[in-house]
Amino acid sequence: MLKPTVYALLAVLAVLMTVAVSSADSHVVDLDDTNFDHYVDGSKPVFVEFYAPWCGHCKTLAPIYEQLATAFAHAKQQVIIARIDADSHRRIGTRYGVQGFPTLKLFKTDLKNPIDYNKGRDLNSLAQFVTDQTGVAAQIAKEKSHVRALTTDAFDKVALDPAKGVLVEFYAPWCGHCKSLAPIYEKVAQAYENEPECLVTKVDATEESGLGTRFDIQGYPTIKFFPKGADSVPIEYDGGRTEADFVNFLNEHCGTKRLPGGGLSTDAGVVALMNEFAQEYLHAAESGRQKVLEKASQAAQKISNKSAEYYVKVMKKLQSNKDFISNELNRIQKILGQQKLSGVSLDSFKIRENILNIFRRESEPVLASADHEEL
Repeated sequence: MLKPTVYALLAVLAVLMTVAVSSADSHVVDLDDTNFDHYVDGSKPVFVEFYAPWCGHCKTLAPIYEQLATAFAHAKQQVIIARIDADSHRRIGTRYGVQGFPTLKLFKTDLKNPIDYNKGRDLNSLAQFVTDQTGVAAQIAKEKSHVRALTTDAFDKVALDPAKGVLVEFYAPWCGHCKSLAPIYEKVAQAYENEPECLVTKVDATEESGLGTRFDIQGYPTIKFFPKGADSVPIEYDGGRTEADFVNFLNEHCGTKRLPGGGLSTDAGVVALMNEFAQEYLHAAESGRQKVLEKASQAAQKISNKSAEYYVKVMKKLQSNKDFISNELNRIQKILGQQKLSGVSLDSFKIRENILNIFRRESEPVLASADHEEL
């Protein structure tokens, strides 16, 4: 039988192995009292984050700082991205006047006077600072953007397409408000990625200066909406800057039914005229339902909204299966609950759920009336 001390040693070894694996996965160099002067010796630039484990802002910065280290991992002989727990190793923090967390400093040859970093804490801002100070270019993998970038050559074809409603942000790369808006604007674009007639786009007005002049862009960001129609006039967007604000605006001007996050609202795919046929069908006697079905089918063929056909399909199913609504709703809700769908498939099931709920609500008074008659 193993002694308690052996168990304790094994536990410590397991922890050390976990730390080693974790460190191996990171390109950030962990500094402490024993190795700080070895790394920060003036032989190469070292960008250091002084942090505390309990600091909320440090926790927020942590994944971004890891990305920063990865972006410069190809040039470890030229620049080091490092961090030190200055709460545990206070001697180092005190040496450099650290009074809050996180504090970021770049050490070059003058180790007594490191360069303080006081700019944005996003990856691009951090990387640009390191590049400016060291001359080493970051290698940042570009993430796919759902916002379509427009050039002068493509602008008229996209933004002035009479079949589309197009939201355009005129921005400048150096603009702070534009940088703050960028992640929100990206979410809006992602929410509308399945709306081919409602586009979210942007124009770098410093590169495409002719477009800035053409549309009288006086400041950044300036956001304009170009409605459908051959003779439409651009609308200045002066609403709020939250995702919900943009979604509400686009739903109003594009006729869409999106929610923040990209899902569809409960009235997506619902057609007022077909609702009336659903009500008439459910309240009709068995002998009269075929006639209602025929009228609904003729009407659906004239409606541009493709979901109108689904109303007809439901009526046909009810002719042979009176439990179709409840059974199909249960099936669809299970599928939606699994959260394995995306894009067009998710939209399709949500629209079917919405229409089935119309039938369900309309059928409840009929069922209640039938139960009352039996009593």
